[in-house]
Amino acid sequence: MTGTWRPAPGRVVCVGETMAALAPDPPRPLSEAGHLRLSVAGAESNVAMYLADHGIPVTWLSALGDDPLGARVRSAVAAAGVDVAPVRTDPDRPTGLMLKNPTPTGTRVHYYRRGSAASALGPDLLDHEALRTAALVHFTGITPALSASCRELVTGALAVPAAERPYAISFDVNHRAPLWPRGAAPGALRDLAGRADIVLVGLDEAQDLWGAELTPAAVRELLPGPRVLVVKDGSREATAFTGSGAVTVPALRTVVVEPVGAGDAFAAGFLTGLLRGEPVDRALRLGHITAVSALKVTGDHGPLPPHRSVGRLLALTDEEWEAYEETPRSAPDTAGGGQRGGPPT
Repeated sequence: MTGTWRPAPGRVVCVGETMAALAPDPPRPLSEAGHLRLSVAGAESNVAMYLADHGIPVTWLSALGDDPLGARVRSAVAAAGVDVAPVRTDPDRPTGLMLKNPTPTGTRVHYYRRGSAASALGPDLLDHEALRTAALVHFTGITPALSASCRELVTGALAVPAAERPYAISFDVNHRAPLWPRGAAPGALRDLAGRADIVLVGLDEAQDLWGAELTPAAVRELLPGPRVLVVKDGSREATAFTGSGAVTVPALRTVVVEPVGAGDAFAAGFLTGLLRGEPVDRALRLGHITAVSALKVTGDHGPLPPHRSVGRLLALTDEEWEAYEETPRSAPDTAGGGQRGGPPT
């Protein structure tokens, strides 16, 4: 395999569950909260919304309950410029719900998604009209953990050899341990990731799944199949492995308000770079730039910098990029400014 493979330009279809999300406002433990803020949360729709922000035509393919939370999710994703027309409304199953519980030691997440509308997605979705014109289909490792039918959906898509698929497939490992039966995730996620064209994985989650001593190069040895493999080393850097070799780009320094959603933002930025035919280092930079948009807000989806600012960052020399530190107009006193703000997993 030589050279840098790229997906064909065109529409992206993101497949997976999005839930309504409740979080204390202001942030504090749920047991002490007087008010909750309602938003939406879903890895695949996060990617879709950031792709739309970058001007990439994108469709979200999923299912929602016939309930007020489903209507809220649908309208929020559509408002970001994502095509939600194919999203099915299920009259018999509810929209999934998650609660965020901020504590002094970090934010815990509680899911109420068993039996949700999206958990009933299955391999029949692969015949959906939305996929017929897709250049790229995006999955995450969350979907196969939701139910047996969801597992069959992702497995079925990746069972077709890459050369025979009508679209490329990107796969963000996105390991969510509470969703998997004990001991099932390492083998299942390695098998699925190994069949995708583009794979994104955090070094920490790779170490949790496949070996504590893994380096980015060792992750590549475990996953030789993907045409493009990105290993994200937390707030430090991200390395892309392609047929042309490995490219590493440091994360940007920024004030971190909340890390949730930054990994999805990075994925969208990187995929945007590939779809536009950018060199791999610029695609990684675009991933980092997009991740910062999520790191600076309390929700999963924050505004991109102005187009001119993005162009200026992409044009920096390697030395200027590594030295660059974003200076926000105002930053929370508790944020600990100046740290690198790479995509969490």
